[in-house]
Amino acid sequence: MPTTEATDLLATPATLSKDELLRDYRLGWESRYASLAGRKEVFMGKAKFGIFGDGKELPQLAMARAFRAGDWRAGYYRDQTFMLAIGELTLQQYFAQLYAHTDVEAEPATAGRAMNGHFATRILDEDGNFKNLATSKNSSADISPTAGQMPRLVGLAYASKLFRQNPELHQYEQFSVNGNEVAFGTIGNASTSEGMFFEALNAAGVLQIPMLMSVWDDHYGISVPAEYQTTKQSISAILMGLQRDGEGEQGFEIFVVKGWDYATLVDTYQRAAELCRTQHVPVLIHVTEVTQPQGHSTSGSHERYKSKDRLVWEQEHDCLLKMKEWLLTEGHAIEDELTQIENEAREAVKTARTAAWAAFFNPIKDERDQVVKLLNELVAEAGAENSLHELVAQLAQNQTPIRADLVRTVRRVLRQVRGKRSAARRELLNWLDQSLAENADRYNSYLFSQSDEAVGNIEVVPAKFEAAAPQVDGREVLQACFDANFQRDPRIFAIGEDVGRIGDVNQAFAGLQDKFGELRVTDTGIRECTIVGQGIGAALRGLRPISEIQYLDYLLYAIQILSDDLANLQYRTKGGQKAPLIVRTRGHRLEGIWHSGSPIQMILGAIRGIHLCVPRNMTQAAGFYNTLLRSDEPAIVIEPLNGYRLKERIPSNVGEFTLPLGVPEILREGTDLTIVTYGSMCRIVLDAANQLAEVGVSVEVLDVQTLLPFDLEHVITDSIQKTSRVLFTDEDVPGGATAFMLQQVLDDQDAYRHLDSAPRCLAAQAHRPPYGSDGDYFSKPNAEDVFDTVYEMMREADPKRFPAIY
Repeated sequence: MPTTEATDLLATPATLSKDELLRDYRLGWESRYASLAGRKEVFMGKAKFGIFGDGKELPQLAMARAFRAGDWRAGYYRDQTFMLAIGELTLQQYFAQLYAHTDVEAEPATAGRAMNGHFATRILDEDGNFKNLATSKNSSADISPTAGQMPRLVGLAYASKLFRQNPELHQYEQFSVNGNEVAFGTIGNASTSEGMFFEALNAAGVLQIPMLMSVWDDHYGISVPAEYQTTKQSISAILMGLQRDGEGEQGFEIFVVKGWDYATLVDTYQRAAELCRTQHVPVLIHVTEVTQPQGHSTSGSHERYKSKDRLVWEQEHDCLLKMKEWLLTEGHAIEDELTQIENEAREAVKTARTAAWAAFFNPIKDERDQVVKLLNELVAEAGAENSLHELVAQLAQNQTPIRADLVRTVRRVLRQVRGKRSAARRELLNWLDQSLAENADRYNSYLFSQSDEAVGNIEVVPAKFEAAAPQVDGREVLQACFDANFQRDPRIFAIGEDVGRIGDVNQAFAGLQDKFGELRVTDTGIRECTIVGQGIGAALRGLRPISEIQYLDYLLYAIQILSDDLANLQYRTKGGQKAPLIVRTRGHRLEGIWHSGSPIQMILGAIRGIHLCVPRNMTQAAGFYNTLLRSDEPAIVIEPLNGYRLKERIPSNVGEFTLPLGVPEILREGTDLTIVTYGSMCRIVLDAANQLAEVGVSVEVLDVQTLLPFDLEHVITDSIQKTSRVLFTDEDVPGGATAFMLQQVLDDQDAYRHLDSAPRCLAAQAHRPPYGSDGDYFSKPNAEDVFDTVYEMMREADPKRFPAIY
């Protein structure tokens, strides 16, 4: 069945009144004038950068008409017209974001943290709890990386499928009305070249979910035309294989419509959304012949790479001019009416821009005036007009100061009066303390949840063991933990490769699909990026997903979306959105270049904003799952791959006991030296500690348990204070997680005060381990390596007691 060329649809959107048509025309011009004004603000130096949605107004107006309460958007940075049209963006908020206004009331999407064009609705109340999302129009928070919105979009649509098909979820009326919600995605034509786009579309086709995907096709990706971007220069043409063969068949419905044809756009989006909503058929709408009047962004001019013929064509096919022609031709308005609307739109933008600038700049100017007053008082008291006056004068004369100018000046002035006592200096110090605290809230807050469900607020419940509790395989502890949690909370579900029918490759979900059904324990294709994205989107909608990445090495497929989307979601919305996704994976100590499983340095550097749990056994892992599934924060749990068959006892409260994050456990007490490690290395270090005891070295062994957060109670420093020596060891590359742990203990905990010997790190080789047990032994730290490193540290302190071995 060919794609649906939407030219055979009704010529007019018959259901719209004249007032509705003219409202759209007004919104289109308000958005256009906002784009034009925004570009000028950047060039005037009032904003850092601008990227705008001009040329895309009509398809976004049509999409907005199909968007209902409860629906979701996962789009990109040209969707300003759509956000204006659904009532979730005002013109003043649009300019507030351009100026990076940090007041969440003025700029509710990101509180000035994201550049302009990055939209979001606040789905959480002031306490960090979900609002009624079934009655609001929702936009997930945008990210800049091209196609990065796609994995999350799959999850937003997948949630509707779960809410419709799982009767246990029908009680959660604040999140869904029978799964009737459509997830609307938007993307530029060039970004469809990204692998995430194709992966997401394939996943949506397999899952059959209500995902309505729009491609704004203006023929270019910055300066690179479509012939370099897309086979056949048409994304709909190359995706024809997704088109379903008929009613009731699996696949996509594909529409192609011109971006300047308002009537057909409206009708197409109505048809597409209804199909999505009622039948859960995914839809692709390829919007062609779109223009981009101002080029890609304020970073350059499109006249440099577009031909004169192309520029003329874009002027002639400007969608707003085409809409004007259509309104006049169809008799919906007369020229004077439309001219008046255009003029009023221009004035509305001007008024909003002026108000937004005043709201943004006046408080900073008032702060500047206060600082200048304090500085002048200090100058008068210090009697050092010649040395300080220039700094004060520069700040006073700055016509457009930013807060950094204020703090920078105050800090430099305070250098010049260091050691002097005066009332003015104390006032200035008080101002600086208050300013730094306020700016910490503006720019550094909400990396993690601040709600009652934050990880740190979850009650710690110790594990209980019956005296006669049998020894079982570690995987059975996890199986019992998941079973209990699935019974406790119907919102919990697990997805991943081999998770369902066989219960994952290590059997921790064995039998749970039969018990809870395929909607709760679900197999997926081999597509790590969208497995994570599916979890992110579902978590945004109030569900509690566990996304499994089969082996830790495969996390690289998903690290971009974890880093750019999930890790900074709370941060980039300043507490406006959350997605408490748990990523379950396994690693450490397996053999082979691609299954060595310890790229911790990469993970630590990429996922600040996600907790990282590294349990040494499955009981510890179960405790973390119990904590995290009661919390509202995202986490990665790395289970020790060689621990599933090792024997452990199942706690009698296997689904209830919880472990705190950021609290190391002392596995063995000692007096001579502290070893800090985690995961599978714990057993190796304990083995080495036993061997060291035979030669008179008493080692204290600490399992950090979580790397993010790290040792919140300074347990490691307390140990070092007792032993005066420390070794950090793990399976990562040199300078990886061992260096991270060293930095945390020395810089943040000041443990250097208690050291009698230089701290040491023992890591793996700089390469990945080759296959085979010998490859593992000679590539990663072993008990003999630990023994020799500790022995050498002790020998440095007492060479007579510890003579050379080799």
